[in-house]
Amino acid sequence: MTEIRTDSRTALRELIDLLGEVDRRWASPEWNLQTEGDVAGAHRALAHMLEAALVTAFDDDPSNPRFQRIVSPTRKLTGDNPDAIYFDAAVSPRHRYVVRGRMDGAVYVSLTVECGTEDGTMGSRTAGVLNDTQFDVDADGRFEIRLGGEPQERNWLALEADATRITTRHYYENETAAAADPERNAALAIERLDEGPPPPPPDDATVAAGLRRVARFVESRTLLQPPMAQAKEQPPFVSIVPNEFPAPVVPGDFGLAAFDAAYSMAPYVIGPDDALVMTGRWPTCRMGNVSLWNRHMQTFDYAHRQVSRNRVQTRADDEGRFEMVLAHRDPGHPNWIDTEGRPFGLVFWRFMLPEGEIETPQAKVVPFADVAAR
Repeated sequence: MTEIRTDSRTALRELIDLLGEVDRRWASPEWNLQTEGDVAGAHRALAHMLEAALVTAFDDDPSNPRFQRIVSPTRKLTGDNPDAIYFDAAVSPRHRYVVRGRMDGAVYVSLTVECGTEDGTMGSRTAGVLNDTQFDVDADGRFEIRLGGEPQERNWLALEADATRITTRHYYENETAAAADPERNAALAIERLDEGPPPPPPDDATVAAGLRRVARFVESRTLLQPPMAQAKEQPPFVSIVPNEFPAPVVPGDFGLAAFDAAYSMAPYVIGPDDALVMTGRWPTCRMGNVSLWNRHMQTFDYAHRQVSRNRVQTRADDEGRFEMVLAHRDPGHPNWIDTEGRPFGLVFWRFMLPEGEIETPQAKVVPFADVAAR
């Protein structure tokens, strides 16, 4: 039978070939993966990226955008957070939009403009942010924000010439992980304001373009990223020294970051009978938390384990000082963070809308028995 040749078939085969190359190279010693467990972890991360690409990038249309949830308890990538729910949608400076939503009990909400994502690539920079101190919220917690077009005094966010995406952030400080709470509903919607025709039905060209966005989404998060600890220049909030945190700093216009947050990240390494004791003080801020990621920047299992702590979940003194313990099993400490038995991972601190100096968290490896004995 003669094969029907289409651009979509070509694009699909390009995607299949890319997945094969990611398997051969990214899930291998070339990217510092040495064990069967490492490879399985890479394949899980790849599956999550592929799912996210199909959900958020395949049908991208800035002329008719829709908000899609970026990450979930079963779809983790690019540094997700147990205490946050994120949505995004394609936008274009050619159009004007209105975004409607609600606070939903969050302690911090923002909209961020990302650039350089039109082909599925990971955002190259952040071009603007509007948080809930800068827009009006009614008595029911609802808000309405305009994007693009003529500047407005309030409730407006510019779309620069290279703006391609709007990302929303809802951060919570609850006793349980908000990202795993089915009752959370930000009721987000985006509507194009300038008139235009309805979207045309999908055809060979649009399907091929969608498949290529999916491929670029995956490639930009795998083969186009340097192997861990081999980047020529790390962001200032990132340490590659185990168990040693850099001073928390705001990230500037670093892609996918928030302008109005301070971050600090370092790898942890502990043995089977060790614990990592972290001490510090919560700064004055709108929201603060610490969470654990694997090497692929995926959170550990927050739906079933305490793999993070926000301020509500942390026992601290009257000055906000705390001691937290990373350990493979419960030491009986009120601020235990469960490593799932993983000897290696990443520890990421977030402080939203911080005020004043932020004390750098300190960490020390101690015998597990010493913590348990206390």
